[in-house]
Amino acid sequence: MNADLDLALRLADTADAIALPRFRAADLRVTRKPDRTPVTDADLATEEALRALIAAERPDDDVLGEEGGGEVPTVGRSWVLDPIDGTKNFSRGMPAWASLIALTDGGVPVVGVASAPALGRRWWAARGLGAWTTDMPGGEPRAIAVSGVGGIGDAYLSTTDLRTFAEQGRLDRYLALVDAVWETRAFGDFWQHCLVAEGVVDIAVDAAANPWDLAALVPILTEAGGRLTDLTGADTFAGGDGVSSNGVLHVEALGFVGR
Repeated sequence: MNADLDLALRLADTADAIALPRFRAADLRVTRKPDRTPVTDADLATEEALRALIAAERPDDDVLGEEGGGEVPTVGRSWVLDPIDGTKNFSRGMPAWASLIALTDGGVPVVGVASAPALGRRWWAARGLGAWTTDMPGGEPRAIAVSGVGGIGDAYLSTTDLRTFAEQGRLDRYLALVDAVWETRAFGDFWQHCLVAEGVVDIAVDAAANPWDLAALVPILTEAGGRLTDLTGADTFAGGDGVSSNGVLHVEALGFVGR
């Protein structure tokens, strides 16, 4: 196995071991960050442990994390961490949350892991090694691939929070895409993009996203045959928003919601 992928999977094991026991814990501590988004003691403890393991095993690598900060990577090697993606779900006892772990090289994500222990699922990929998922614990890894849906009228669409489009004055753009596709849901956050990677959903749109929300998903989607860009169509996880697709539908989807 790729040594960096092996480390990323061990980082995910570490994250699961810290975060899962705190899920639905009666004494879970939830506070608010300046942007009014929630943060829990599990977010902080998980990122701290991941940073410590990276420092021990890859001391020359940089780190960007949601809670501990850092620079968006453009050169060299850097780990991009979201200790708990879907903290609102986590804090309310909803199991759709995950630890997201990416390694970038020269600003390009080359390894990605999304581990969702409360869902009993994990997804991962490394450049040139394909995209994989497993049911946890103990499930056999299986390769995943995006759907072959070729027409927007047959597409299954997901987003995170419809209100974000309204706040941006762009709700009409998203609703036009809603009217064009076959079916819509709001699976949200990391999960919708992983569903695109395994061919369950065809298009997923985030009107607002941070680098740590998307970096780990890029290798998973790419190795599964799909694509993730920002809403200008640029191949970046740091554009402030994102759309993933099976690749075939990407340009047409951007025609509705692109900026």
